[in-house]
Amino acid sequence: MKDKAEIVENWLKGWCLSREVPFPVQYKSGFKVFVGDEKQKERYVFPELNEDFFQLAQEIDEPWVYLKVSTSPDQFIENIPEKWELQPQGYLMTCFHPMKFPETSLAEGYHLEFSEYNITFVVKIVAENGEQASIGRVSLIDDVAVYDRIITEIPHQRKGLASFLLKELEKIALSKGFSNNLLVATEEGKFLYETLGWKVYCLHTSIVIPSEN
Repeated sequence: MKDKAEIVENWLKGWCLSREVPFPVQYKSGFKVFVGDEKQKERYVFPELNEDFFQLAQEIDEPWVYLKVSTSPDQFIENIPEKWELQPQGYLMTCFHPMKFPETSLAEGYHLEFSEYNITFVVKIVAENGEQASIGRVSLIDDVAVYDRIITEIPHQRKGLASFLLKELEKIALSKGFSNNLLVATEEGKFLYETLGWKVYCLHTSIVIPSEN
């Protein structure tokens, strides 16, 4: 079993591949990523809560620089400046065995489309009218498959599309020899992944200073 810092770094590398941004660089006990988005300029990710995290929380005044740490917000929220805004809870999840899918077929009226970039593979489920119904990515890095941006549009939910999409992504990962799976789930996504055999490894908590306008 890898240690926590290695698991967090592996996930973050896959996230960077998926988002087409530079790989993380070491920053003290954590990692720094230059993202370059208007609403996410940079992100600092810490496997453990320590003085490095608290120091940045005091020093940073710029909006849209994210601090992320693998712990509960209860452990730090009272000890950081009020300028920081807590984001919806995330969950770093692992699945170090094949996922457990129900016997299912793709819902009628949909078809699959495949593409890739870097070492990231994209599966898209498209409706008959050409509308994107669901999309997801898996990035293969070191010895892990990192799943990212698994989205099913609201009009197409409750049809088993997300499970089918994940099954197709896993087929790609397994065909390349990758069976150690990582992702960060939202509160909503966590339940689906748990039904497929994923387990919460640790919390993934984010804070940011939003802009005033």
